[in-house]
Amino acid sequence: MKILLVEEDSLLSATLAKVLEANGYAIDVASDGQTALNLATALEYDLIVLDVQVPKLDGISLCRQLRSQNYPKPILLLTANDSDADVVAGFDAGADSYISKRCAAEVLLASIRTLLRRSNAFPPGSMGKDSSATLTWGNLCLDLDSGRVTFGEQVISLTATEFNLLVLFMRNPDRIFSRSVILDRLWGFDDGPTDRAIITHIKDLRKKLKAGGLAEEIIETIYGMGYRLKPYPQSASSSLDDSGTDNTRKQKSAVGDRSAIDKVLERFWGVFKQQIAVLAQAKTALLAGNLAAELQQAAKQEAHKLAGSLASFGYSEGSKLARSAEHLLMNDRPFALADIARLSEVVTALQAELAKPPITSTPTPIPTLCDYRVLAIDDDTALTELLKVESEAWGLQIEIASNLAVARSRLALSVPDVILLDLSFPETEEDGLMLLQELKERSPHLPVIVFTGRDSLADRLAVSRLGAKQFLHKPATSEQIFQAITRVLPKNQALQPKVLIVDDDRTMLTYLSALLTPWGLEVITLSEPQRFWQMLLKTSPHLVILDLQMPQVSGLELCQVVRQDVQQGDLPILVVTAHTDADSLSQAFAAGADDFITKPVLGPELVTRVLSRIERTRWR
Repeated sequence: MKILLVEEDSLLSATLAKVLEANGYAIDVASDGQTALNLATALEYDLIVLDVQVPKLDGISLCRQLRSQNYPKPILLLTANDSDADVVAGFDAGADSYISKRCAAEVLLASIRTLLRRSNAFPPGSMGKDSSATLTWGNLCLDLDSGRVTFGEQVISLTATEFNLLVLFMRNPDRIFSRSVILDRLWGFDDGPTDRAIITHIKDLRKKLKAGGLAEEIIETIYGMGYRLKPYPQSASSSLDDSGTDNTRKQKSAVGDRSAIDKVLERFWGVFKQQIAVLAQAKTALLAGNLAAELQQAAKQEAHKLAGSLASFGYSEGSKLARSAEHLLMNDRPFALADIARLSEVVTALQAELAKPPITSTPTPIPTLCDYRVLAIDDDTALTELLKVESEAWGLQIEIASNLAVARSRLALSVPDVILLDLSFPETEEDGLMLLQELKERSPHLPVIVFTGRDSLADRLAVSRLGAKQFLHKPATSEQIFQAITRVLPKNQALQPKVLIVDDDRTMLTYLSALLTPWGLEVITLSEPQRFWQMLLKTSPHLVILDLQMPQVSGLELCQVVRQDVQQGDLPILVVTAHTDADSLSQAFAAGADDFITKPVLGPELVTRVLSRIERTRWR
């Protein structure tokens, strides 16, 4: 999602931009109304965040002028003076909502999400895969061999690019594709269009499908992440088909994830009781008038840990109570009677809260990786059919081109992950070296395995000079062929992503690990931040999650250490914090954080942020 931020104050605009970018929004900034008007009319934005007091053309006038030009996108006004007159003037000018500059970041983000939902809603869901040469979505049928798309009896005429996009989405119905991933999957590294062109292609594809009779919106926009094939509605009677089986599997998986978290809660229940016991001890000492500094400090630390972890286990009210206790215990002067009474109430309520069962919810997983696609260009039908049958066990999707003409047609539609290429085609004067030369010029990074009965030094030299990754001589077993394919697969996808989590709270470490491990991530936990650098070099993670507040070494300091290193400086870093005020977030981003997760940590938010950040880094 792309937002135009119009704000004259450079410090405030930089802070707002960081907060919005950390939540997955792409941001353009304009410091005056006239620049904003030019940008809004020339480019496509999903929302405008507009300060009322900007030079050249004030926010109210800008809003009125955009609406006079039938500008359809939501406009959110920022105002330092939220008087009734200013609010009325803003709404009369065409603003959709307004918000005070003094609001917390969560309020701004919630307002933005509300406006975006109103403009484009999207339902969650999933859909099973069809591995045959014909892909279907209800009555929509896509024939891979003929390149024909039909809805019922109606033929839908698509351009090669539109057909390419539809194949990509229908082959991977559970996959969310960002614009950058679409560029890499469907175009070469050198000849790809702009992000703007991707939006246009998807918009045109939607229009043609609708004109062909498809009333349902098939491609859904996942805000801040990309696009995905919308699930086809499943009837109750189809519960025993493949899709029903797949849905049942997902439900069982979700139950398993919930069960894993329950086991973590069971393991650490005693720890929670000990932490609350420290708070109760501090409460008793405070009521008796003899609270020692050491006990006060220990109670504050335990309250801080409880505030960060309780809500994640289903005790959201307990988290709020622990946060109140933490703030009360931060007092560095003698406690007033009101503070003593309040802390006593809070600790008593916290003890009662943990006597209740947790209130839990299970997030629905969103798969992020799909099978690799291999284009086998060979006229040996028996061999290619055998490879197609055995490919699923290797996590591969095999497409077959029996000659070079068919191969060129398929490559014009989509670019596979790997090509398996024979050199000899008796029915034509061309040989595989000619196609290999074309691939070198058009897609130099595309892995090609030459699989041929020719074995002269001249052929091997030609193949090497044209950039093929492997030369495999016929005959070869299917296992040898698949092993060769596996060796040239993109290593950035083949490796299991590693996440290093640093937090002095062992309960939080275990909880975060339980959330992330089911998603195919290798999770490394560290409770001693002073050992961070040693662990970082030892494990080489793809992403780091740092608790912002830790004793001895803070998350901010560790973040700065990473950013100062020449080799590790680009490592993605997420910070976990309970403080979301502008100053704290500004400090985190100034130290080099890429994103932040607020406490209490919510499972779906954490998983989405971590997976999208890792995938974005991989494709970049």
